[in-house]
Amino acid sequence: MITEYEKRLGQNLRDIRIRQGLTQEEVSARLQIRGCDVTRSALAKIEAGQRHLYPQELKALRETFRVTYEEILEH
Repeated sequence: MITEYEKRLGQNLRDIRIRQGLTQEEVSARLQIRGCDVTRSALAKIEAGQRHLYPQELKALRETFRVTYEEILEH
């Protein structure tokens, strides 16, 4: 079950990505370079709150965006 928290988390990720001027494809490619197999489609679902985010994906996103966990997880 997807929660409101997961939707907000996805929105935070989307906001960060857009603020950094990156496309979903660019982020997906950067994640894959880091060994995290997240496709553009999977990233779109995460941003929409339609897919769970796994701990290793969260870590890779934090490193890719060069932000803190707090920036990603804030409500």
